[in-house]
Amino acid sequence: MKKLLTIILLIFYSSVGFSENLETSAKQAYLIDVLSGKVLFEKNKEQKISPASITKIMTTIVAFDLIKRGELSLNEKFKVSKKAWKMSSDGYSSMFVMPNDKVSVENLLRGIIVVSGNDSCVVLAEGIAGTESEFVFLMNNMAKKIGMENTNFANSSGLYDGNNYSTVEDIAKMSSYLINNFPELYKIYAEKKFTWDRTGGAPITQGNRNPLLYKNIGSDGLKTGHLENSGYSLAGTIKRGDRRLISVISGTSSKNERSSESVKLLSYGSNRFDLIKIAKNNDKFKVKTWNIKPQILNAELEKDFYITIPTRRLNKLKIEIETEGPLTKVVKKGDVVSKINIYFDNELIDSKNLIASYDTKKENFFIRFVNSISYFIWG
Repeated sequence: MKKLLTIILLIFYSSVGFSENLETSAKQAYLIDVLSGKVLFEKNKEQKISPASITKIMTTIVAFDLIKRGELSLNEKFKVSKKAWKMSSDGYSSMFVMPNDKVSVENLLRGIIVVSGNDSCVVLAEGIAGTESEFVFLMNNMAKKIGMENTNFANSSGLYDGNNYSTVEDIAKMSSYLINNFPELYKIYAEKKFTWDRTGGAPITQGNRNPLLYKNIGSDGLKTGHLENSGYSLAGTIKRGDRRLISVISGTSSKNERSSESVKLLSYGSNRFDLIKIAKNNDKFKVKTWNIKPQILNAELEKDFYITIPTRRLNKLKIEIETEGPLTKVVKKGDVVSKINIYFDNELIDSKNLIASYDTKKENFFIRFVNSISYFIWG
């Protein structure tokens, strides 16, 4: 028979007040608590949108991945083609590269991330893959790897193309992947300005277009976008302590609206929900043994994990160790020995394996014999 042992854990959580149910004027919206993976709000999450300059997140992911694998260097320089140079003369956002100039990958990345330069996207894409269309192939392969099931990229910059589409849900996946896999390079997203010391002209300083960076809310990224057919969009994030929230909105009518609606979503996530950390090691994770040394086995989770629950509802959280009875076989460190069940408001919301913290051994013959006699007499 299974036995359940209710335990009280030392839990770390963040909590800030309470807010009413959320409404947003954005046509599409998505909000996620990254560590727990809990979706806190969604609106038309799978509705296809033009990602506009948010596309540039994927452009940087492809480059970051190559840098991480040692196939690309920040110091490497790429030649500026006429196609790339023409972006600025056509009126698109630019870092203002000059034709035939050679620009470092590091400067191009800042031109893409901070300045939202379409010209820098083309230079980087052509430098990495030979042509922008070949680079787009890399972008779509990466999208599949990330699990972006409703996304297709048609260019590196986000200029309007009917085949360049995504969803707010997929953009959140992409943003989370960027932050989790390239933490050092991601820091560029927090830079508020970029000075491009260009060849043949005076240095140009431009500010980051992400309005969240200029608000005291703990933001360190990500990216804005705008196209006539889809309105103003913004993939935003805040980080407070270990906790990170990511919001994605699209379909607002102005820069101010996309900023205020993003702040509204991120504040909602911070204020209305608590992030609960259940640590890998806890002295309550113990499993009894029979004829095994030690008599009480210390167990642990495979890794720390997190739960998001409505704020001030910690008393509704219950964690139980499930066991079939005493452990009767020798186990090695890392073997599964039991599991915990996590309940919120008496509803099972998750289960996690408990593993042995160390190797166990059989008791000696005399102890096993005494235990057997004792069990025969007393049961």
